[in-house]
Parts: sequence; structure tokens; C-alpha cells
Amino acid sequence: MEIVYLCFFAFLAGFIDSVVGGGGLIQLPALLVFLPHTPVPVLLGTGKLVGITGTASSLLRYSRDVKINWRSLMPAAITAFIFSFLGARAISHLPVEALRPMVLFLLIAVAFYTFLKKDLGSLHAPRLTVSKERWYAILTGIAIGFYDGFFGPGTGSFLIFIFIGIFGFSFVSASASAKVVNLATNLSALGYFVWKGYVLYQIALPMAACNMLGSVAGTQLALKQGSGFVRRLFLVVVTAIILKFAYDTFLKGSL
Repeated sequence: MEIVYLCFFAFLAGFIDSVVGGGGLIQLPALLVFLPHTPVPVLLGTGKLVGITGTASSLLRYSRDVKINWRSLMPAAITAFIFSFLGARAISHLPVEALRPMVLFLLIAVAFYTFLKKDLGSLHAPRLTVSKERWYAILTGIAIGFYDGFFGPGTGSFLIFIFIGIFGFSFVSASASAKVVNLATNLSALGYFVWKGYVLYQIALPMAACNMLGSVAGTQLALKQGSGFVRRLFLVVVTAIILKFAYDTFLKGSL
């Protein structure tokens, strides 16, 4: 029965992640609950293989209906790929827990700003020149790539907010663009996990199929409902991430 439950949560994670990111909030806890005796690195590697299939299928579906600026996003994806690996290597040298309060503050700021700016991401109106857009994309790839490799939670939501707030994209276009960078960071991490043998393929493959189905369903709904729907779901998911961060940072150790 464990695989049935895991496939259900993989579908749900793919659905949420394809629209606003945050699928890891659902998928990783499910793996921890239903495979409690499996080493955490193996669960992380298994989850990466599951997640990357959903991200790739979601990107493919978005690319049919949303114009993706590959010229700017490819440099971001390449730098994110490199710095995600560097972030993963830095885990053993830097205190991960020190990041939690800062990330919590940033997530609260993102949610507060998005809630107040009712028209944020409602229109696709890029505001940067071609040259500036490319350089900002590279900086985004460096910062988000390192963060995703080093820590990870909220990566998709941060990417969407950056593409809206700095680049001027709509929520739907930002979601599609975030998938390009997310795919690169996940590929980098997955390569490491596969190399180390940290993937349970008998669990990952059926979960990956369900994650892909969820991603396609979520992408289809996002394209149909538009940026207003994505904005509302974005606020719900970011709020859930904030609550989990607050619990892990301030309450978990004291209970």
C-alpha cells in the first residue's frame, strides 16, 4: 500500500509544483512518512528523480502555449546548474540551520508584497533590455542555483517572484520560466545522487509517472485559468511554506 499512497502524493506534488512550485513540501514528507527506515540521502535522490520528470513534462506543456525567452533563460539555467552543484558541496562547510531565519523573513516579505500588489503578475510586460535581462538571468541562476543545491525549500516560489518582480513577467510566464531554471538545478543534484547510488528506482519510476500526470494536469489548469488563479495558489503555497519554516525554526526543537 505504501507505493499507492506515495503515487497519490507524487501526483499532488506534481500538480502544485507545475503551477507555483513547492511540490517538495508534499513529496519529501510523504517519502519520510511511508519509508521511515530508508536513509535520508536515498529519499532525497528518489525524490529528485520523481520531481525532475514532472518539471520536464510541465516545461514541455508550457512551451506550447507560453513564449519562453530561451536566449535569456539558457544562461540562467547553465549558471544554476553549476552553482547548484557548488551549493551541494558547501553543505559540509556551512551551517544550514543559520539560513532558516533569513529564508523565513524573505518568504514573509514575498507573501506580503504579493498580497498587497493585487495587479502583480497580471500582465506580461517585460521591463528590462535584452542585455540587462540576460545579466539579471545569470545572477538569478547563480543565487537560486546555489540556494537550491545548498538548502532548497521554496526555490520554485522564489524564482516565480523574481521573474515577476524584476523581469516583469506575468504569473503564467514566470511559472514557465521558473521550470527552465528548476530543471537545471534538479539535473545537477540528480547527477550526484545517481552517481552515489542514492535512488530507489522501483519506488521512483511509478511515482515519476504519477508526478508527470499531476504536472500536466496542473499546467493545463494554469494555462486555462490564467495569472489570477496562479497568483492565488502562489499565496496559498508560500503561506504553507512560511508555516512549515516557522515550525521547523522555532517550535520543532522545543516540542
